[in-house]
Amino acid sequence: MNFTEKLNSAASKNNSLLCVGLDPYPELFPDAESILDFNRAIIDATADVVCAYKPNFAFYEACGAQGFTALKETVDYIPKDIPVIGDAKRGDIGNTVRAYARAIFDNFNFDAVTVSPYLGFDSIAPFIEYRNKGIFVLCRTSNAGSGDFQSLICTTNGTNLPLFEIVADKASQWNKYGNIGLVVGATYPEELKLIRDIHPDMLLLIPGVGAQGGDLEQAVRNGIDTFGRNIIINSSRQVIYASRGEDFATAARNAATELRDRINSFR
Repeated sequence: MNFTEKLNSAASKNNSLLCVGLDPYPELFPDAESILDFNRAIIDATADVVCAYKPNFAFYEACGAQGFTALKETVDYIPKDIPVIGDAKRGDIGNTVRAYARAIFDNFNFDAVTVSPYLGFDSIAPFIEYRNKGIFVLCRTSNAGSGDFQSLICTTNGTNLPLFEIVADKASQWNKYGNIGLVVGATYPEELKLIRDIHPDMLLLIPGVGAQGGDLEQAVRNGIDTFGRNIIINSSRQVIYASRGEDFATAARNAATELRDRINSFR
């Protein structure tokens, strides 16, 4: 089963377009909770209301060797019928990018990865060659400074377009195996709608709801395809830190369930 099939199966089974980001801040954990114990509790509480999980590498890297161990053990713990997206934002060339691809797909066994296209096609080609895996290309990211580059008007084939639109077009051209999607932030709903209109069949990973202030209803309505799907709405802090007390897992479940149901109400 490839990434898209696994995602669609989980989305159908759990009636969900919600992805929970597993981004651990140990200083926010209840006492005596390790990264792995915290993640396991979140997973146990939410596995029947999500379509995917998305650990962000940075939070595990910041914890050193034990963080990498916790990351691998977390991926191994997630039920096998739920896809796991490695939020790594990798992009490099030659042997380096091939090593990144092996690490993420062969060592950590992620089902999908986020990548940066700034260095061009050869910087993400080794990821794409893993045909059963998903590759999400950073396109219009949710952060406030994204416009420094992504909104710049560039000339291509005699046409002036914002850089993020060119990235989306390139990703579509590279999508020969049907395993490429785009990262488009909920904080830019008009750009999200534009990308969906131009690329009606591409899978969109949408961060930026919740703590970053993106409007959920606009994100869903502007992102879904004609069948009411083909998006993954990611939420991290809003779910996993719904409570910082001993009831954190119950609070996470309640927050995830409410968010899933709100997403479905806008489909």
